[in-house]
Amino acid sequence: MSTPGRHVLGTLPEPVLDTLREFERAFDVRFRLTIPPPEPGAAAEILYASGGFDGNGSHVSRRVRTEHVWDVELHVSGPAPQAEAVADVLAGVLKRLLEAVREAQLFTYELSERFEEINLLYSISETLGSTLDLEDGARKILTEVRDTLGARRGSLWVYDAQRDELRLLAEVGDDGIQGPLSPDHPDAITSMVFREGQAIQALRQPTGKERDGGSDGEPILSVPIRYSPAHGESRTVGVLNLIGRHDGGRFNAANQKLLSAIASQVGAALENHRLVRESISRERMSREMELAHDLQMKLLPVPERLEWVEAAGRIEPAAQVGGDFYQLFQLPGGKVGVMLGDVSLHGFSSALIMTLTMSAAGIYARESESPAEVLRLLDDALADELETTEMFLTVFYGVIDPEGGTLTYANAGHPHAFIIREDGDAERLTATDPPVGFAGADAYHERAVPWHPGGDLLLLFTDGLSDTLATQARIDGEALVLETATRNRTLPPARIVERLFALRSEGHGGEFEALSDDRTALVVRV
Repeated sequence: MSTPGRHVLGTLPEPVLDTLREFERAFDVRFRLTIPPPEPGAAAEILYASGGFDGNGSHVSRRVRTEHVWDVELHVSGPAPQAEAVADVLAGVLKRLLEAVREAQLFTYELSERFEEINLLYSISETLGSTLDLEDGARKILTEVRDTLGARRGSLWVYDAQRDELRLLAEVGDDGIQGPLSPDHPDAITSMVFREGQAIQALRQPTGKERDGGSDGEPILSVPIRYSPAHGESRTVGVLNLIGRHDGGRFNAANQKLLSAIASQVGAALENHRLVRESISRERMSREMELAHDLQMKLLPVPERLEWVEAAGRIEPAAQVGGDFYQLFQLPGGKVGVMLGDVSLHGFSSALIMTLTMSAAGIYARESESPAEVLRLLDDALADELETTEMFLTVFYGVIDPEGGTLTYANAGHPHAFIIREDGDAERLTATDPPVGFAGADAYHERAVPWHPGGDLLLLFTDGLSDTLATQARIDGEALVLETATRNRTLPPARIVERLFALRSEGHGGEFEALSDDRTALVVRV
């Protein structure tokens, strides 16, 4: 039996037994130690009795009062004067011995607890450092913490910033709520701890409103999981809960301190896991974008390799993929189809429109010799996609007929299309219709202009090329492109394209760390 703060002596510690035996031999007395009865009339519990002790004979009694154990009754049997003296001395010795033994037991217990906690922290550190599966690691940690602290259930919640909610990462023990939990939930202790960033020790009250998964009256220990970066303010990234005790007791300050230390380790692991996940995602995206870039470039024809036309083209996307494109078609009767387009904006969505356009154009250009009809069919095919993505594209499509000496073209809002004549005159091929995506049911139209085989040069480029050349000193980048192409018009198309793209590094427009738009040029001589 026990009372708060007291310890029942089931057996006497060895130092106490040795002391009693020494006194017996030295003073020829007999002893008996008893625990006084808890109530009148009850029998006393005998802790020690010397051989030959006569409980019915005369003896001297002393009460030994200690701080942490039950009061002990010392009975000494022997000659009266000697028994009195021995009882007085032995009572003081026993008091000090019992308290010293108790302190040693407490120290041993505390040391054992600290050792167990250190082992737990070390084990958790190993678990976090050896697993890439955070959920599996969290379950292992919760199991160890629950067993060490004698909890009935454990749960670990993490904050999802994108959804602004607390989601259950792992739980062990009895089933609880699965979540998710709103950080603003008024009754959930988990939400309260996350909002305030402070640990809570509590007993669940019978309100019927709690959402932390325990039974009414069960103890709950809930601590915030915080991450403290090397620079900047720490932030709460989750909550660690223990609910219920197998021994029916409550959690104490030492339990809270230990759980907070564990939560700190978990917080660093959660942040590392997030950074690793983001890094892997970026690497995967980068690889996918590189693949998309390669695939997109492979969709473009290589004009220099075409035997039936003298042409050259080049595209520099602003991002890894872009929305600029060009096409060359070998048509019946020795005719050559030339197309260049610029999808509004740039990046992945523009690249998708570009791919669709090239695929459709390859089909329609062979179905119809009319540039206007080809653009009409393109508009019909792309209408839904352009409306959904809120994009449009400018497209120039011309058919060169060397035998007939004509260039027939349709221009859907593309501003940079020119014929450079053999004598150096430049003629703009103006737009016939609005961009694809804006044109109505009455579009498209076409025009025919003279074409001199071997002498004329068709120059098409996008505003990304000319805009990079515009500075305060030279506002008109288009004029510089046109001037450069005209000056080099007798060179092979590949050399002309090289000169156009070299303008940026010759001081025209300065050096650019990143392009703001895709840069494209196509030069054709037939």
